Amino acid sequence: MAYIRRFKTKSGATGIQVCYKEQGKVVKTIHVGSASSEMALQKLLRKAQGIIDGEKGKPLFNLDKFIQK
Repeated sequence: MAYIRRFKTKSGATGIQVCYKEQGKVVKTIHVGSASSEMALQKLLRKAQGIIDGEKGKPLFNLDKFIQK
């Protein structure tokens, strides 16, 4: 299972990672980047979703709930 992890960095920016779980444990993490602005954050979320979509061929969830407008 793959999912997008969103977290705060020490500098106060928002970091984005794509994490993969097997049997309840994270087995792989891809750091997509970190953003200080909402526009940059949206770009990173789309990039992360693209990583997931490229492997599965279909979205796992609706990305709109992660993008604050």
